[in-house]
Amino acid sequence: MPLMEHLRELRNRLVKALLAIIVVTIVAAFFYEDIGRFLVHPVCDLKDVKGTGVTKCGQGVLVQQGVLSPFSMALKISLATGIIAASPIWLYQMWAFLAPGLHKHEKKYSLAFVGVGVPLFLGGAYFSYWILPHALQVLLDFTLADASNQIQLDDYLNFVIRMVVVFGIACELPLVLIMLNIGGVVTAKQLASWWRWVVMGIFVFGAVATPTTDPLTMILLSIPITILYGIALIVAWINDRRRGKRREEVLGADLDDDEASVLDTSVRPVERPSAVGDDSGPGSATRVDDIT
Repeated sequence: MPLMEHLRELRNRLVKALLAIIVVTIVAAFFYEDIGRFLVHPVCDLKDVKGTGVTKCGQGVLVQQGVLSPFSMALKISLATGIIAASPIWLYQMWAFLAPGLHKHEKKYSLAFVGVGVPLFLGGAYFSYWILPHALQVLLDFTLADASNQIQLDDYLNFVIRMVVVFGIACELPLVLIMLNIGGVVTAKQLASWWRWVVMGIFVFGAVATPTTDPLTMILLSIPITILYGIALIVAWINDRRRGKRREEVLGADLDDDEASVLDTSVRPVERPSAVGDDSGPGSATRVDDIT
């Protein structure tokens, strides 16, 4: 299609995705109290939290300030729910726009990566929600003995969203490594040689990206990612072996991507050229040579 047709299709895809998010957001607005109750449940699990002065959720642990704060909080919860719940629709619109430009095998790999990436992200998000009470307990334990700590609901929701996003994206690391391996960018041998730097980078990422400052939360994030890195290394090794067997069948030797095949340097005699006869027959005067 010409450029304008592509732009029109992109506009239509974006409009459909936006409409899906708006519709789901409106539906979520009717259930925002139930959704908010689910989000604040980790706080309600805390018992005798230092600095709160209460033992039950809703009696001063979470507070909202301002007349517009409840309304803006309802909008934020509904919009976040709409974006997450409508993700299959707007991801499909993105896929439908890109799919015509992909080959058959590229479509197969793309669908496989999406099918694996979504469960990995959801698993990381659920894991962050599971350890959230521990993270809150550690952070609130730093409250001074004579101080009273009241948690702003807006800050708490930002904290939860950051935890979910960080843990979800971190679990996509092995999928990225497998994509690079299938694309021929890195090999399993290279990934294995980088393991010390990769593990150190995982722990540094866990220390910097997590909202908490305690080492236990960093370890709880870093150890699963390290295990997923080992799984990605095994998958890359299997893929390299399969690729090596196919290369051996086609080229007759197990060669690396940057290794040249063996050249045939044997010398064979070349036949002497035959002389071209002098054509002086009729019509030769009107004949022209190639350059003419």
